[in-house]
Amino acid sequence: MDRGMAVTLVILIRHAHSSANGSGILAGRTAGVHLSPLGKMQARKLAIRLGDIPIKNLRLSPLERCAETIAPWLRKTDPDLLNARPPIQIDPDLAEVDYGLWSGKKLRALAKDPLWKVIQESPSSVTFPNGESMIAMQERANRSVQSALSKRGRGHVVLVSHGDVVKSIIASALNMHLDAFQRIVIDPASISILDYSASMPRLLLMNDSLSKLNPDLFERRVARSVIGGGSGTSERKKVN
Repeated sequence: MDRGMAVTLVILIRHAHSSANGSGILAGRTAGVHLSPLGKMQARKLAIRLGDIPIKNLRLSPLERCAETIAPWLRKTDPDLLNARPPIQIDPDLAEVDYGLWSGKKLRALAKDPLWKVIQESPSSVTFPNGESMIAMQERANRSVQSALSKRGRGHVVLVSHGDVVKSIIASALNMHLDAFQRIVIDPASISILDYSASMPRLLLMNDSLSKLNPDLFERRVARSVIGGGSGTSERKKVN
């Protein structure tokens, strides 16, 4: 797959800082959780950091904080995107983990629950009380990625979701067991990028919450083998 294949990148964005983040609450799928003042500022900065990305598929978690995170970028780059050109898809497979009875509770209190340690050390064995298993979450998250990649057209994929969901996608792409995914840190309003154009997915960027992306990264180009760790975006020749 080294010759003649256009690169398709998956840009993973965690929602910006929310009111629940500020209160130390595990919001889960609770409705009505919006961005905090800090999160609104992060979203405005994110619009600048992302710049112009040619996209073929944009998918959002159904929760309000994800739409609020990407809205400044949509308004800045192309207001027509708000009217579904190309389609903006609300994707339940990108929703936050269903934490069941844990939803809406203080993290400080949850940390005293015996299940907390299991989640940190062996998340693949965890199903939240009256909620979802971590394995089921990873399976649906990967389903969303594959569905987005299957869309025809030029451009890249943008997915706006939640910390554990993004972590699970990255872990799967790197062939990490789910039990190791807690070693990945994904901050609010951070950008991570995976390249799915080679035989194995490659991680180009992870948990960047400060930098402005290099626009050269998103131009149509040919995937090539990386030797010696890679030499930056200029290593790939543009497709004529």
